[in-house]
Amino acid sequence: MLHIILYAIVPIIVVMLAGYISGKKGVFTGENAKAFNKVVLDFALPAALFVSIVGASREMLVKDIKLSIISLVVMMFCFMLVYYVYKWCFKKNTGADAAIMALISGSSTIGFLGFAVLEPIFGTTPYVALVVAIVGIVVNAVGIPVGLSLLNASLEKTNPQPAGKKRPSAWAPVLHALAQPVAWAPILAVIWVIVGIPWPKWASPSFDLIKGANASLAVFAAGVTLSAVKVSINWQAVLGSIMKLIVMPALLLIVGLIFKMDPLNLKMLVVAGALPPAFSGVIIADEYDTYVATGTSSLALSVILFIAFCPLWIWVTDLCLKAF
Repeated sequence: MLHIILYAIVPIIVVMLAGYISGKKGVFTGENAKAFNKVVLDFALPAALFVSIVGASREMLVKDIKLSIISLVVMMFCFMLVYYVYKWCFKKNTGADAAIMALISGSSTIGFLGFAVLEPIFGTTPYVALVVAIVGIVVNAVGIPVGLSLLNASLEKTNPQPAGKKRPSAWAPVLHALAQPVAWAPILAVIWVIVGIPWPKWASPSFDLIKGANASLAVFAAGVTLSAVKVSINWQAVLGSIMKLIVMPALLLIVGLIFKMDPLNLKMLVVAGALPPAFSGVIIADEYDTYVATGTSSLALSVILFIAFCPLWIWVTDLCLKAF
């Protein structure tokens, strides 16, 4: 636990605090944070995922089929659970509000904090990259398109399309998500491994330089983002943190135990599920000017609580693995 706190949690706090302070002092702004996030999502993270996965083997991919199915089913169940809870349990909320909350508290910020948290705990291995890639594909290639579809459907009911204007295709968000490097890079790497093309070692250093910016820049940008928004804690924000930090990792642990997942994969998946809410949800909320205050407040609260919940879930998972 001391190793996890010193090597995984403390560095995140220090770098995020540096970003927060620089944002409060006006060194960087929310617009700068968006630019940092774009570097991470379009360059650093895809490079990290690709070069890590191509070092895997077909046997590792077969071993991770169970991980992929459980990640998809459980995480999307949690996504839709958040959506319906916020749509039905709070009378003032619209479907758009619920969709934004699902994009935030129903998704993990795997792209920003995945490597930063998992590698110090589990080591720099292809297994870590595969977990980050699989969860990242679920969040970015499935969750975001579903969330955007729900969001646009609700907004269209509120603000109907003018007569004669063509309605956008329901597949547009899906195709847009799959066109992003963070989605197609790990898919390409998996195909590379399945085909059996050997990856030349001399090619990895070309990816390593930009790959190294992934975790540090993502965490720093998160601090800048938090400094640019007004945080106001309310019951909806607290509920979002509960569903993200407790409900999602708990369901992943239970389902993983039922279907006898590989212990190491299960531990990494539970930690990935316990990561704070997706920063991309806040970015989308800001773009659509929908549910920004509560969504951001839930994100800020979850980031703080994650400091305690990360080692707690690792301890709980170890206990469950020993018992079962």
